[in-house]
Amino acid sequence: MSEQKFPIPPFSLEDAKKKIQMAEDGWNSKDPVKVSMAYTKDTEWRNRNQFINGRDEVQAFLKDKWENELDYKLKKELWVHSDNRIAVRFEYEYRNKENQWFRAYGNENWEFDENGLMKKRYASINDLPIKEEERKFK
Repeated sequence: MSEQKFPIPPFSLEDAKKKIQMAEDGWNSKDPVKVSMAYTKDTEWRNRNQFINGRDEVQAFLKDKWENELDYKLKKELWVHSDNRIAVRFEYEYRNKENQWFRAYGNENWEFDENGLMKKRYASINDLPIKEEERKFK
C-alpha cells in the first residue's frame, strides 16, 4: 500500500490551507523525522543555495538547521494553489548560537504526488538580522 498524506490532490482552497497549516505545525515541532514523512522518499528540494534529495538528506538538513537556528518559530500563508501545487509565503524567526536574532522571509513552491506527499519544494529565503525586541513570534 502506498503512503498517503491527506488531503490529497486535486486541492480545494480549504485543502490547500489545511496542507499549509499542517506544514507549519510540522516544521514548528522541529522534529526532522516527523517533517520528512510529509515528503516523497525521493523528494527534491532547493533551499537557498542547497540542493537536497530524498528523505535521508531532508532529515540531516533539518537536524543541522534546528541545531543552529535556535528558538525557531515559523508562520506560513497561502499565496496561490492549483490541482497539485501550492505556493506559500513565510517568515520565521530564530537566533544563532551568538544570540543574534534573525527574521527570515521567503517563498516556497510545492508540488505534490497523487498521494498527497510533497515531491518538490523550491524555497527562496532571505535573512534579516533583528533585535530581540523586534521579534514578532514569541
